Amino acid sequence: MESTKILMDEHRLIERVLTALQVAAQRVSQGDEIRPAFFLNAALFIKNYADGCHHNKEEGVLFVALISSGMPMQGGPVGAMLADHEQGRLFTHEMRDAAQKWEAGDQSASNAVVQNAFGYVALLRQHIQKEDSILFPMAHRVLSPERQDQVDADFDRLRAEETVAGLHEKYLALAETLEIESIRQI
Repeated sequence: MESTKILMDEHRLIERVLTALQVAAQRVSQGDEIRPAFFLNAALFIKNYADGCHHNKEEGVLFVALISSGMPMQGGPVGAMLADHEQGRLFTHEMRDAAQKWEAGDQSASNAVVQNAFGYVALLRQHIQKEDSILFPMAHRVLSPERQDQVDADFDRLRAEETVAGLHEKYLALAETLEIESIRQI
């Protein structure tokens, strides 16, 4: 099933940003200089790539297919993944809001940035591991070959839309910028 390979490939890019975010948050917690804009850019990547492109495929296609194939939404892996997505959105929202306050001069807001960044990183690392090792193999067993083909076709359509919009190149470039900035001295 090509769709789960696509999702796992996207996970690898998201993990690169998680590492950069963790490094930057650790540096701030140790008193190093990191621009608040770093965290605003990380939140932009999360909102538009991790949550936008990636979670759109999961929530709009794969999870729908799993539920229609008999997997329960509540009390099962799909419900757990959706809860993680919501928690991730909350961490991202709080990190972005605190980074905006920090950028406007409220130095104390850097603590909330760091805590929400660490929370998001921990959540997403665990979330990705559960999807890669449990949910995606389960999808291969639960979905009929015809349903897998439909999921793959729906993914192809979404990926084509993302390609036309240049989203993958844009967010790959942003991920690379975040990686470099997280280790660079100001």
